[in-house]
Amino acid sequence: MSDVIILNASPRKNGNTEILCKECADALESNGIRTEIISFTGCEFTSCKACGYCGKHGKCSIDDGLNDIIAKIREASGLVVASPVYFGTARGDLMSAIQRISMVSYGGDRFLSKMVGGPIAVGRRGGQTAALQELLMFYFINDMIVVGSDYWNMAFGRDKGEVADDEEGVRTVRKFGENIALVIKSLNG
Repeated sequence: MSDVIILNASPRKNGNTEILCKECADALESNGIRTEIISFTGCEFTSCKACGYCGKHGKCSIDDGLNDIIAKIREASGLVVASPVYFGTARGDLMSAIQRISMVSYGGDRFLSKMVGGPIAVGRRGGQTAALQELLMFYFINDMIVVGSDYWNMAFGRDKGEVADDEEGVRTVRKFGENIALVIKSLNG
Protein backbone atom coordinates (compact mmCIF):
# COMPACT_ATOMS: atom_id res chain seq x y z
CA MET A 1 0.00 0.00 0.00
CA SER A 2 1.18 3.51 -0.84
CA ASP A 3 0.52 6.56 1.29
CA VAL A 4 0.17 8.78 -1.79
CA ILE A 5 -0.95 7.84 -5.28
CA ILE A 6 0.32 10.09 -8.07
CA LEU A 7 -1.63 9.91 -11.33
CA ASN A 8 0.55 10.76 -14.33
CA ALA A 9 -1.95 11.63 -17.07
CA SER A 10 0.60 12.01 -19.84
CA PRO A 11 0.37 9.58 -22.75
CA ARG A 12 4.12 10.05 -23.26
CA LYS A 13 6.52 7.74 -21.49
CA ASN A 14 9.45 9.54 -19.80
CA GLY A 15 7.96 12.93 -20.61
CA ASN A 16 7.86 16.18 -18.70
CA THR A 17 4.83 15.23 -16.61
CA GLU A 18 6.55 12.04 -15.51
CA ILE A 19 9.64 14.01 -14.53
CA LEU A 20 7.53 16.23 -12.26
CA CYS A 21 5.72 13.21 -10.82
CA LYS A 22 9.08 11.67 -9.94
CA GLU A 23 10.26 14.94 -8.33
CA CYS A 24 7.09 15.06 -6.22
CA ALA A 25 7.43 11.38 -5.29
CA ASP A 26 11.08 11.85 -4.36
CA ALA A 27 10.19 14.75 -2.05
CA LEU A 28 7.44 12.69 -0.43
CA GLU A 29 9.63 9.62 0.01
CA SER A 30 12.46 11.75 1.42
CA ASN A 31 9.96 12.70 4.11
CA GLY A 32 8.93 9.12 4.91
CA ILE A 33 5.81 8.89 2.71
CA ARG A 34 5.45 5.88 0.41
CA THR A 35 4.31 6.69 -3.12
CA GLU A 36 3.18 5.01 -6.29
CA ILE A 37 3.12 6.74 -9.65
CA ILE A 38 0.41 5.37 -11.93
CA SER A 39 0.97 6.23 -15.58
CA PHE A 40 -1.88 6.72 -18.04
CA THR A 41 0.45 5.73 -20.91
CA GLY A 42 -1.46 3.18 -22.97
CA CYS A 43 -4.72 3.73 -21.05
CA GLU A 44 -7.97 5.00 -22.49
CA PHE A 45 -10.49 6.21 -19.94
CA THR A 46 -13.94 7.12 -21.20
CA SER A 47 -16.43 9.48 -19.63
CA CYS A 48 -18.93 8.56 -16.93
CA LYS A 49 -22.20 7.18 -18.32
CA ALA A 50 -24.22 8.32 -15.26
CA CYS A 51 -25.64 4.80 -15.00
CA GLY A 52 -25.70 4.74 -11.18
CA TYR A 53 -23.87 1.41 -10.98
CA CYS A 54 -21.17 2.85 -8.72
CA GLY A 55 -23.70 3.94 -6.09
CA LYS A 56 -24.95 0.37 -5.75
CA HIS A 57 -21.71 -1.58 -6.22
CA GLY A 58 -18.89 0.72 -5.05
CA LYS A 59 -17.09 0.55 -8.37
CA CYS A 60 -17.52 1.76 -11.93
CA SER A 61 -19.41 -0.28 -14.51
CA ILE A 62 -16.86 0.57 -17.21
CA ASP A 63 -14.15 -2.10 -17.34
CA ASP A 64 -11.10 -0.21 -18.57
CA GLY A 65 -8.69 -0.57 -15.64
CA LEU A 66 -9.85 2.45 -13.65
CA ASN A 67 -11.39 0.27 -10.91
CA ASP A 68 -7.91 -1.11 -10.16
CA ILE A 69 -6.64 2.45 -9.74
CA ILE A 70 -9.64 3.34 -7.56
CA ALA A 71 -8.83 0.38 -5.29
CA LYS A 72 -5.33 1.78 -4.75
CA ILE A 73 -6.63 5.30 -4.15
CA ARG A 74 -9.08 3.98 -1.53
CA GLU A 75 -6.17 2.72 0.58
CA ALA A 76 -4.07 5.89 0.30
CA SER A 77 -3.91 9.03 2.44
CA GLY A 78 -3.10 11.29 -0.48
CA LEU A 79 -3.72 11.77 -4.18
CA VAL A 80 -1.85 13.94 -6.68
CA VAL A 81 -3.06 14.34 -10.25
CA ALA A 82 -0.56 15.57 -12.83
CA SER A 83 -1.48 16.63 -16.34
CA PRO A 84 0.31 17.91 -19.40
CA VAL A 85 -1.38 20.93 -20.96
CA TYR A 86 -1.64 20.72 -24.73
CA PHE A 87 -4.55 23.02 -25.56
CA GLY A 88 -5.06 25.18 -22.49
CA THR A 89 -6.68 22.63 -20.17
CA ALA A 90 -6.02 19.30 -18.49
CA ARG A 91 -6.11 16.21 -20.70
CA GLY A 92 -9.59 14.91 -21.45
CA ASP A 93 -8.89 11.34 -20.37
CA LEU A 94 -7.69 12.61 -16.97
CA MET A 95 -10.90 14.58 -16.57
CA SER A 96 -12.91 11.47 -17.52
CA ALA A 97 -10.96 9.40 -15.00
CA ILE A 98 -11.26 11.83 -12.07
CA GLN A 99 -14.95 12.42 -12.74
CA ARG A 100 -15.54 8.69 -12.57
CA ILE A 101 -13.37 8.39 -9.45
CA SER A 102 -15.50 11.18 -7.95
CA MET A 103 -18.73 9.41 -8.82
CA VAL A 104 -17.58 6.17 -7.19
CA SER A 105 -16.53 8.05 -4.05
CA TYR A 106 -19.47 10.44 -3.94
CA GLY A 107 -22.05 7.73 -4.63
CA GLY A 108 -20.67 5.42 -1.96
CA ASP A 109 -18.39 5.64 1.04
CA ARG A 110 -16.81 9.04 0.21
CA PHE A 111 -13.29 7.59 0.33
CA LEU A 112 -11.84 10.81 -1.13
CA SER A 113 -13.07 12.93 1.79
CA LYS A 114 -10.17 14.30 3.89
CA MET A 115 -7.61 12.86 1.46
CA VAL A 116 -4.59 15.16 1.05
CA GLY A 117 -3.18 16.32 -2.27
CA GLY A 118 -3.45 18.65 -5.21
CA PRO A 119 -2.77 19.01 -8.92
CA ILE A 120 0.35 19.54 -11.01
CA ALA A 121 0.34 20.96 -14.55
CA VAL A 122 3.10 21.22 -17.15
CA GLY A 123 3.00 22.85 -20.56
CA ARG A 124 4.99 24.67 -23.18
CA ARG A 125 3.70 28.23 -22.77
CA GLY A 126 0.31 28.64 -21.16
CA GLY A 127 -2.84 27.04 -19.88
CA GLN A 128 -1.28 25.65 -16.72
CA THR A 129 -3.27 27.92 -14.39
CA ALA A 130 -6.52 27.09 -16.20
CA ALA A 131 -5.67 23.39 -15.92
CA LEU A 132 -4.90 23.76 -12.20
CA GLN A 133 -8.22 25.55 -11.64
CA GLU A 134 -10.07 22.84 -13.55
CA LEU A 135 -8.37 20.08 -11.56
CA LEU A 136 -8.94 21.83 -8.22
CA MET A 137 -12.71 21.41 -8.72
CA PHE A 138 -12.16 17.66 -8.30
CA TYR A 139 -10.49 18.22 -4.93
CA PHE A 140 -12.99 20.76 -3.65
CA ILE A 141 -16.18 18.87 -4.50
CA ASN A 142 -14.80 15.72 -2.88
CA ASP A 143 -14.03 17.39 0.48
CA MET A 144 -10.30 16.84 0.00
CA ILE A 145 -7.50 18.74 1.73
CA VAL A 146 -5.63 20.75 -0.89
CA VAL A 147 -1.96 21.50 -0.24
CA GLY A 148 -0.05 24.29 -1.90
CA SER A 149 3.54 25.31 -2.37
CA ASP A 150 5.27 28.67 -2.56
CA TYR A 151 4.01 29.14 -6.12
CA TRP A 152 1.50 27.35 -8.40
CA ASN A 153 2.24 23.64 -8.90
CA MET A 154 3.24 24.05 -12.52
CA ALA A 155 6.28 24.03 -14.75
CA PHE A 156 7.25 24.78 -18.31
CA GLY A 157 8.56 22.41 -20.94
CA ARG A 158 7.67 21.19 -24.39
CA ASP A 159 10.20 18.64 -25.58
CA LYS A 160 10.90 15.56 -23.46
CA GLY A 161 13.12 16.44 -20.54
CA GLU A 162 12.86 20.19 -21.08
CA VAL A 163 10.93 20.68 -17.82
CA ALA A 164 14.09 19.82 -15.88
CA ASP A 165 15.48 23.19 -17.03
CA ASP A 166 12.64 24.99 -15.21
CA GLU A 167 14.41 25.10 -11.86
CA GLU A 168 11.69 27.16 -10.18
CA GLY A 169 8.96 24.81 -11.42
CA VAL A 170 10.81 21.72 -10.20
CA ARG A 171 11.56 23.39 -6.86
CA THR A 172 7.86 24.34 -6.50
CA VAL A 173 6.72 20.76 -7.15
CA ARG A 174 9.27 19.38 -4.67
CA LYS A 175 8.05 21.84 -2.02
CA PHE A 176 4.50 20.74 -2.81
CA GLY A 177 5.52 17.13 -2.12
CA GLU A 178 7.20 18.14 1.14
CA ASN A 179 4.05 19.99 2.19
CA ILE A 180 1.84 16.98 1.43
CA ALA A 181 4.11 14.87 3.63
CA LEU A 182 3.87 17.45 6.43
CA VAL A 183 0.07 17.55 6.30
CA ILE A 184 -0.31 13.75 6.16
CA LYS A 185 2.03 13.32 9.12
CA SER A 186 0.23 16.06 11.05
CA LEU A 187 -3.16 14.47 10.44
CA ASN A 188 -1.96 10.97 11.33
CA GLY A 189 -0.19 12.06 14.51
